[in-house]
Amino acid sequence: MGTARYAILTISDKGSRGEREDLSGEVIRDAVSAMRAEVAIYEIVPDEETEIRERLVRWADDLKVDVVLTTGGTGLAPRDVTPTATLAVIDYEVPGLPEAMRMESLKKTPNAMLSRMVAGVRGRTLVVNLPGSPKAVQECLEVIRPALPHAVETLRGEVGDHARK
Repeated sequence: MGTARYAILTISDKGSRGEREDLSGEVIRDAVSAMRAEVAIYEIVPDEETEIRERLVRWADDLKVDVVLTTGGTGLAPRDVTPTATLAVIDYEVPGLPEAMRMESLKKTPNAMLSRMVAGVRGRTLVVNLPGSPKAVQECLEVIRPALPHAVETLRGEVGDHARK
């Protein structure tokens, strides 16, 4: 198996205008590096559904990255459109990832149940929405990190029929 290729998409109006440092994106970058994977692309876009959809489609279909990790735009505010954009472009959901992240986050704050994070697959690319705060991103990545290599192998077709050899 070759090195997994990750893309990081930060969704932030202020970040896209250079008014806020992207600390959450840095947390993701550090986590990807710790997994000995490659950050193939990283961008910051405003909370605009069309821009989010465009990046997800291009990165999955044209750049063929293995995983896209988004950060930001998963709450209840009117501009929190990341889950809506993600659902519009994925082929199917992978509900266990956001369920696991919410379960763990609920141990720390009841507000975790308000998160609208989703995860799904487009083609052979896994897309996972993460929260916007660096602390929440770190906590959520700790939960899902062990499953990501197997997800990549499965989507690449490198996992067999699960029969023992």
